[in-house]
Amino acid sequence: MTMGAVATPAAATVRYYPIAPDTRVNVRSGPGTGYCIVRVLPVGASVPIFCQRPGTTVSGYYGTSDIWDNIDSGEYISDTYVNTGSDGYVAPRCS
Repeated sequence: MTMGAVATPAAATVRYYPIAPDTRVNVRSGPGTGYCIVRVLPVGASVPIFCQRPGTTVSGYYGTSDIWDNIDSGEYISDTYVNTGSDGYVAPRCS
């Protein structure tokens, strides 16, 4: 029997999206500008979106929205800095 890597269904559904060009994006501990900045994404970064939720309305590179993208455990960025190709939700709502 050959042992190999097996893709899990969750891993197969995660897609990476580029952040706005020439932009460093603050990553926050929750879905809003009132949450602490936990790190800053460098120019040219791409991020996974595990789920999305409403939060503070932000005006960014791709317009104005209250959608926040969960990119890691306890890490959110405003969807207005992510090139998802949509003005709406592209991932499940965070629970």
